Amino acid sequence: MIRIYNTLTQQKEVFMPIEPGKVRMYVCGMTVYDYCHLGHARVLVAFDVVTRYMRNRGYDVTYVRNITDIDDKILRRAEENGEPFTELTERMIAAMREDEARLGVLSPSAEPRATDYIAEIIAMINTLIESDHAYAADNGDVYFSVESFKDYGKLSKKKLEDLLAGARIDVQEAKRSPADFALWKAADEGEVSWPSPWGNGRPGWHIECSAMSTKCLGDTFDIHGGGPDLLFPHHENEIAQSECATGHTFVNTWMHAGAIRVNKEKMSKSLGNFFTIREILETYPPEVVRFFLVSSHYRSQVDYSEDNLAEAGRSLARLYHALRGIEPMNSNDVPETEQDRRFVELMNDDFNCPGGISVLHALANDINQHRREGREDDARQAATVMIRLGDVLGILQQNPDAFFQADSGGELTAEDIEAKIQARADARKARDFAGADRIRDELAEQGVILDDSREGTSWRRS
Repeated sequence: MIRIYNTLTQQKEVFMPIEPGKVRMYVCGMTVYDYCHLGHARVLVAFDVVTRYMRNRGYDVTYVRNITDIDDKILRRAEENGEPFTELTERMIAAMREDEARLGVLSPSAEPRATDYIAEIIAMINTLIESDHAYAADNGDVYFSVESFKDYGKLSKKKLEDLLAGARIDVQEAKRSPADFALWKAADEGEVSWPSPWGNGRPGWHIECSAMSTKCLGDTFDIHGGGPDLLFPHHENEIAQSECATGHTFVNTWMHAGAIRVNKEKMSKSLGNFFTIREILETYPPEVVRFFLVSSHYRSQVDYSEDNLAEAGRSLARLYHALRGIEPMNSNDVPETEQDRRFVELMNDDFNCPGGISVLHALANDINQHRREGREDDARQAATVMIRLGDVLGILQQNPDAFFQADSGGELTAEDIEAKIQARADARKARDFAGADRIRDELAEQGVILDDSREGTSWRRS
């Protein structure tokens, strides 16, 4: 059975879905005012693996990941650009989908946008006001009354009295308590807004996710996930407003991905160590970046550095090297093996991807051993198992030659390299071995390694 670390209880628990055989999961997605960064990639890949693994184990997974397409940051950026906010969000959503596709991230089952759920947001706010959990202020804002929810802080383990100590209310705010948070923000004349019972305005960030998740998945669902920075106050506030609005437990299992650090420092624009996904993919192949991310447990911190990316590339190359030149079998023709069972055992323990990767490396060793001993059928079977387990992690689905020969932005194209290999072959045929060695050395200097075998010469980028 799958055991998941539940942030709410701070322990691993056997996962028991509300409806047997079905999983309903919501993950907080992007606020689309800029390109996705490495922290987003961490969350995208982590919950993609969760989805892939649960489907592999036979669960019917409904995975909802929202898009925040109305927000103060969006409006400020659109104003800076001199464009309608909808043009900005559409462009960033298209870029997000390009980035996730390149990282091998499957599309979610549903991708609700906040602006499509204004009616549901207003209805939830009305319910909270009617039950005295929220109040409309004189300035047109609507606030949630944190003190009205006795369990506030149960996710983050923060105490309300500690939050209130020393807190102050901004002079522009009309809330009753410093801990209260906005459900609806009044709009000034000319600002982007929607009509509501409290006047024209737009929703607060926290209420958007409560309205979208409960509409898509029901009042109570199985898993809610997101990045580490969302635990407080965003997820804490989601719990408070959702449970007060519905009268039911909001979520059974809370999952949070670990933070990204860059050279052991927190990633931030102010430190100049902030990287977008597309910037990273200009230097590193997408599968290497994905492999780098799944090589760490989803809850652990990930330290991004050139050395760590290079090591991930070498580790992935070792796996592909074992697969090179092997024609895998049909996966359905290869019954469950001890390696399959070990992989499941490890992944059942809170999605232990590093453990799963260790199984892939053990299979690579088996393949190499079988080939040395001339046991080609055993090598093909091990390769087949390796590929099908890799699919659960979203890796090892390329042809090995395509992986090794991928254009890394160097001067030599695949056609150039093939021409040089042919020239080397011609030189060897003419017994010009010095010329053949010179071509090989020239290619090596440009990062192209030649591998000679009885079948001919293959090549790979180093």
